[in-house]
Amino acid sequence: MTKLGGILAKRSVNKSMVARRTGLSKARINELTLNPSTKLRADELYLIAKAIDMDPCELLTLLYGHLTLVPQVD
Repeated sequence: MTKLGGILAKRSVNKSMVARRTGLSKARINELTLNPSTKLRADELYLIAKAIDMDPCELLTLLYGHLTLVPQVD
């Protein structure tokens, strides 16, 4: 399960409902929630956040807030 899958499960979100509201296929939603190597596009993140009544920036932070910049060496 991916982080997105965990968030949807924790919020008891029905993936079929997300597919209907976003226009994304059920197969794509399953891929995004089950396959860790699948890349989530920005437009998909935005639509999913809106479909589950969540702020897109909050969802972005939950999914990718662990990333940090590489320190610069001068």
